Amino acid sequence: MDIVIREARNDELDAAGELTARVYLEGGLLLQGADDPYFAELRDAVRRAAHADVLVAVESAGDGGAGRIAGSVTFVGRGGEFADLAGPGEAEFRMLAVDPRARGRGVGEALVRECLRRAGEVGARRVVLSSQSQMHTAHRLYRRLGFDRAPDLDWEPVPGVRLHAFAHELPDLSRDDHNI
Repeated sequence: MDIVIREARNDELDAAGELTARVYLEGGLLLQGADDPYFAELRDAVRRAAHADVLVAVESAGDGGAGRIAGSVTFVGRGGEFADLAGPGEAEFRMLAVDPRARGRGVGEALVRECLRRAGEVGARRVVLSSQSQMHTAHRLYRRLGFDRAPDLDWEPVPGVRLHAFAHELPDLSRDDHNI
């Protein structure tokens, strides 16, 4: 099966939100389980799509059908209410989630690479993100893709939840010194 990364269609937003919330819940990433206020935010991909780009990784069986959503991420390219860390000249992504049945097949990496590509398209010089300390697999992925820890950006959205920040400097494509 092939994986296609694209913006979620309107009829896929609920499924993308449900997947994201389920992955966080089953991964033990919500302090209060399904009662955690962040659970509702994770589920509400419709609201996110009004302010950012909700991207999905869709498994395609090659028959042209819609396919199953294998992962999702929210890309924030130009600030706004979903930018927790990003300042001027920066992009951010949030809520990366991969269906457990699709893990180990490059879905998370493909979603992150698409965020990096989009960041370049909007002229960002850096991409930032927040991650919970126990997300070790995600941290390995971020480091492999060129992200560095940015402890000066670490923060607590609620008491007791310390988020680790990562940053990726993008190449300055406006310079033409690669032809020298």
